[in-house]
Amino acid sequence: MSSPEMTPPSEFRAVPPIPTVVTPVPAPPPMVKSPWVALLLSLVMPGLGQIYNGQFAKGLAIFITFAGSIYLIAEGHPMPFALFLPFIIFANMIDAYRSADLINTRGTNTLRDEDEQESPAWGIGIAVMGALLLLNNLGWLRLEALVPYWPLLLIGAGIVLLRRAVQRKDASGPSV
Repeated sequence: MSSPEMTPPSEFRAVPPIPTVVTPVPAPPPMVKSPWVALLLSLVMPGLGQIYNGQFAKGLAIFITFAGSIYLIAEGHPMPFALFLPFIIFANMIDAYRSADLINTRGTNTLRDEDEQESPAWGIGIAVMGALLLLNNLGWLRLEALVPYWPLLLIGAGIVLLRRAVQRKDASGPSV
């Protein structure tokens, strides 16, 4: 039997590189959210428009606030929860519409800006509400005793709104 002929490696020619064609990957189309769909979903169930917009924590917090107000009204505490209910519904609808509009214009208009991520305050708020309700259910806290003090919420909200208005006026400078 004869052995195969061995060729020294120096006689082999290098293989030319295969030309590669780099084609850019097209960017995915921007997610377009319809403000009117978000508003109508929020009308069907508070928080649903925010979930449509991808703001799950905000939607859950709004729904829990809505359901909690109904529960507390049914438990015999109509004030202040009967006043909160229409505010929750309308603020929820306005927020869903506005958020969908801001999501659609993000990156195209620098004057209208919104955070890319949800605020951790929504998660903290839900956890605090859950802890308060748990303490109430265990009998370690009596939320019923706090009912006479609900007007303090209105006083606090008024102070916050007044402070923001003064800060905006100071930031805009003196009017001429």
